[in-house]
Amino acid sequence: MRLLLVEDNLATASALRFLLEHEGFEVAVAPTAASALDQFLEHLYDLVLLDVNLPDKDGYYVATEIRKQMKDVPIIFLTARDDEESIIKAFNLNADDYVAKPFRNRELVSRIKAVLRRRGAAADKIECGDLILNEKTNTVAKGDKDIVLSALEYKILRLLMLNAGCIVRRERLIDEIWDFAGNVVNDNTLTVYIKRIREKIGDNSIKTIKGVGYKMESK
Repeated sequence: MRLLLVEDNLATASALRFLLEHEGFEVAVAPTAASALDQFLEHLYDLVLLDVNLPDKDGYYVATEIRKQMKDVPIIFLTARDDEESIIKAFNLNADDYVAKPFRNRELVSRIKAVLRRRGAAADKIECGDLILNEKTNTVAKGDKDIVLSALEYKILRLLMLNAGCIVRRERLIDEIWDFAGNVVNDNTLTVYIKRIREKIGDNSIKTIKGVGYKMESK
């Protein structure tokens, strides 16, 4: 599991990174809102741990921008602000949890794992129009017809469907292929896979955003 930790206090970030890596997570650290969004656009993350107080923009801004890019990535606010207004504001941005500092290490790890479990359970099926992806069986169907996909095609389609209606950058999709295949991929490789997926689910399902990436039609 890959986590993005957005925290400007270097000592806190270092301690959290050590804790989470000890628990088996892969952790990337971003000390500013700008660096967090840059990293999020370039890589895939299973969860974001987000401080509110950052030196450039606040964590609420980061959460808003992340939700524009990927609707379903879990976000946990991890901040010294424990007033009711701050908590409500976070949950109004569809935060999955809100942890006030100081916190107990084991409690934080438990809450991270609980959020990941809930998200996994909630994502058994992803639907876009008449296209249904079943996470439990790793199958895809269009109407009453089963669609046979390779493992890489399935992973790419899943990411596009999770973000239906939003643009998914080519770099993020390439990162997804890299994680799975463990070998060198490029734009041409991705183009070939997108072409194959379109042939199987319909040419109009995936829109090319020239020079940026792809967008799955939500209806």
